[in-house]
Amino acid sequence: MSFWEYNLSEAVVHAVQALGFLDPTPIQAQSFPIILSGKDLIASAQTGTGKTAAFAMPLISKLKNHTRTRCLVLEPTRELALQVEEAFRDYSRFTDLKVAAIFGGVGYGPQLEALRSGADVLVATPGRLLDHLERGDARLSGIEYLVLDEVDRMLDMGFLPDVRRIVTKCPPQRQTLLFSATMPDEIERLASFAQKDPQRLEIGIRLSAAETVTHAFYPVASTQKFELLLAILEEVEYHSVIVFTRTRGEADRIARQMDTAGHSVVALHSDRTQRERTEALDGFRSGKYEVLVATDLAARGLDVASVSHVINYDIPTHPEDYVHRIGRTGRAASTGDAFTLVTAEDLTHVRAIEQMIKQKVPRKKLEGFSYVYSTIFNEDRAQEAARAARRFKAPVFRRR
Repeated sequence: MSFWEYNLSEAVVHAVQALGFLDPTPIQAQSFPIILSGKDLIASAQTGTGKTAAFAMPLISKLKNHTRTRCLVLEPTRELALQVEEAFRDYSRFTDLKVAAIFGGVGYGPQLEALRSGADVLVATPGRLLDHLERGDARLSGIEYLVLDEVDRMLDMGFLPDVRRIVTKCPPQRQTLLFSATMPDEIERLASFAQKDPQRLEIGIRLSAAETVTHAFYPVASTQKFELLLAILEEVEYHSVIVFTRTRGEADRIARQMDTAGHSVVALHSDRTQRERTEALDGFRSGKYEVLVATDLAARGLDVASVSHVINYDIPTHPEDYVHRIGRTGRAASTGDAFTLVTAEDLTHVRAIEQMIKQKVPRKKLEGFSYVYSTIFNEDRAQEAARAARRFKAPVFRRR
């Protein structure tokens, strides 16, 4: 079924089409009718199944126009809050809705301005939101829609007491949506406390990488990453490549540098206008551009066939994202290659990825490349040093 068949608003469907999504994922297809009907929902879904869109699209459809703060989304970390804020902005681009992110580790000034402007959607980490509530900067009396996202991670980080406090400050007459990869007893108790007769969904994801994809990790010093990227592209035979970065600024920088080096390249991320995104995707699909430099926006649902190589310039921080990034190649029984540039700081993520895909990824060095020394070349020793540093580091407790 297409997005048009779910009673989503016309503005949301146009935004989805502009982003290049063709069909809803299973969790989206099953969540849309429940959320649009106004029922509470408990969804067990892994990162990478499209769950952010599963709640963002119908909630934007219900919010319709800018008025006041009516939707609150709680996230465990600053990074997730920023990702979800970006998704809400993407899907509401053809509306006048305002979206704001509230998280710790930064100054209060810009967040105060966002709160005073009456953002329709507030995406927040629990600790910083409670700070604003205690200071009188924020009020939740107008909340109609409450989303508790990545609740098992909030449990692991000790945030559930803060979440409960926030729930009590929201009106009892509201729609509450809870998303979690796992459902331990503590989360079941939170659901009983926060929700009324919720519907339940359980969506799994493929936690193994495509058998048609060949994996390789390329250890390198962080100062040589771009140089090695160019050297790899000179060495391999490719016809289309997606290079993944963590940030929009990094995507733009890499694209500019690759263009200077003579590659036909285009960047794709949420700061691009609709026209720029459409032109980038059309150009990449047609072969006008041989390289697409993208953030994780392009890892989730974009229909780009015949990608011969995926290169992770920045290793993803969550192993599920690795699976979805490399899923852009090796499709429809074709073969593909997935290369990841790995620095000494990435070893924790390396282990997590290998555990998820249940295989040891070969480490490769590019013949003829002039490497500078890095501890990554002695991986076991670097890993032990990192463990020792964590053992002797004094604990720091910060509330988000």
